[in-house]
Amino acid sequence: MPSTLIVAGEIVSGFVLLVMGGELLVRGAAALAAAVRISPLVIGLTVVAFGTSAPELGVSLVSAYAGAPDLAIGNVVGSNICNVLLILGLSALICPLVVSSQLIRLDVPLMVLASLALWGFARDGQLGRIDGMILFTALLIYIVVSVRKSRNESPAIVAEFADEVPPPPQTWKGILVQLVLIGSGLVCLGLGADWLVRGSVAVARYLGVSELIIGLTIVAIGTSLPEVVTSVVASIRGQRDIAVGNVVGSNMFNIMCVLGLSAIVAPHGMPVSADALAFDIPVAVLVALVCLPIFFSWGSISRIEGLLLLAYFVVYIALLVLSETDPLWHARLTSVVLWGAFPLTGVFLVVAVWDTMRTRRGATGQPQQQTPEND
Repeated sequence: MPSTLIVAGEIVSGFVLLVMGGELLVRGAAALAAAVRISPLVIGLTVVAFGTSAPELGVSLVSAYAGAPDLAIGNVVGSNICNVLLILGLSALICPLVVSSQLIRLDVPLMVLASLALWGFARDGQLGRIDGMILFTALLIYIVVSVRKSRNESPAIVAEFADEVPPPPQTWKGILVQLVLIGSGLVCLGLGADWLVRGSVAVARYLGVSELIIGLTIVAIGTSLPEVVTSVVASIRGQRDIAVGNVVGSNMFNIMCVLGLSAIVAPHGMPVSADALAFDIPVAVLVALVCLPIFFSWGSISRIEGLLLLAYFVVYIALLVLSETDPLWHARLTSVVLWGAFPLTGVFLVVAVWDTMRTRRGATGQPQQQTPEND
């Protein structure tokens, strides 16, 4: 293994460059999108949300091309779990989230479908080029549908997202500046991803743990830093739709674009490890499913629900560590997910939907959105 100091420097520098690159890319792309009169809502739900996933894109593309598929898949699956459990949990704990945008609430079932599609494609132990093309094509369709549906959103929602969109450049010089920002962001992403992947692989070999575990933990949490900052700051400012829309859009982007493109560029497709297929991908599906009743119930996430999401994240990380230290935990975790978590989640969904329908019937047809004061 190279010098510990060198490896640590590669990992830290990689994270810093990834965050910088994602920020530069988002600023430049969002300003150019505003210049061609794209709706602020669409920019917020696509350009900004997807831009915060740029670190995941860089890491997974480099990993897939370099022959480290476990790192690429672990990065995406771990990031999606982290986005919902850690980021939404933190955001709701700071300030209860009330989602007004119908577009975001529609995106939640789509996030579940994307997660299920990933699980289905991975069942044969491989994500091939055709799978990648299907996922990426689905992303393009999603963007087109989002653009069309955004025209029906309320002015208040559009105004909320407009506050986060940089002003469009007014001159050719301004456009050139935004292009330089985009180019600089891409360079930072490329260098940061390369350094982070090399450092992470070295750490995995030194510690004797799988690249999948490194991807699910260190890399996934690190590449989710832009989402943490964006969603938590939006929650503090009271911009709840942005806080939630960033997470939902990022999760869909991770699956449809990051894994889609990674499967396309991988020389021989991306093998999916048995561990990821048996435990981590099903957990990502469960995490997506848990979002359904939260958003279905007037689109609200209370502080208690946020605390529960954070508790689930701690339990998940603890189980990952246990499975790595004790081989017997692999079989135990598989049994827990298949025979415990899925049935319990199903019961939770049925109860939540029934309770919501009963509440709506008692509301005399005039549903009222939850407010932070009622949480």
